[in-house]
Amino acid sequence: MSVFSGMSRPMKAAGVALIGVAIVAAVIGGITALGGGGGSNEAGPSGTPTQPGSSSAPLSTSSSASSPAPSTSANPSSPTPPAPSTPPSGQPTSAPPGQPGGDQQASNKWVTVRVFNNSTIKGLADRAAEDFRGSGWNVNEVSNYSQGIIPTTTAFYRPGTDEEAAAKQLAAEFGIKAEPRFEGIQSASPGVIVIVTKEYQAGHKGS
Repeated sequence: MSVFSGMSRPMKAAGVALIGVAIVAAVIGGITALGGGGGSNEAGPSGTPTQPGSSSAPLSTSSSASSPAPSTSANPSSPTPPAPSTPPSGQPTSAPPGQPGGDQQASNKWVTVRVFNNSTIKGLADRAAEDFRGSGWNVNEVSNYSQGIIPTTTAFYRPGTDEEAAAKQLAAEFGIKAEPRFEGIQSASPGVIVIVTKEYQAGHKGS
């Protein structure tokens, strides 16, 4: 016996329509259930949707995925500023030889000076030596020179040595001459050799 027995034709038609709608709804629901089995819309542990293939555990608060932490290391491509240059060890910092200055003049006075009397005035070499020492010169010998006659008081030096600058400074300071060593004293010991003659005035200094 049919479920539509005893119903009028309009009611039968309505019943058939309702059954058709129910069947269509059931089919759509089944398709939806089969297509959504990947769990893409399910909530993760923190209540947010989880993406396929991602871990369900919450991210650590120390993760740097959002923005990298600023690097504190120096840029390796940055040029390193050059260190201040310094003079080589042992190099003097005062004015170089030949330039005027108190330091340079004082440095010449370490050169050994020997004073010889070439006059008949007794003790003239001693007085000259005292004058030189009083001005800071390094006089270490006083004696006589009797191997010849020297025209005027002169400071003799070996060219190209420290004696040259020292002899010229001494000569300018005391108003005497400065000349290279002559043949008779070429082989004498190193140092400036001052031979004083009778015109030397003890205690007198040049301008």
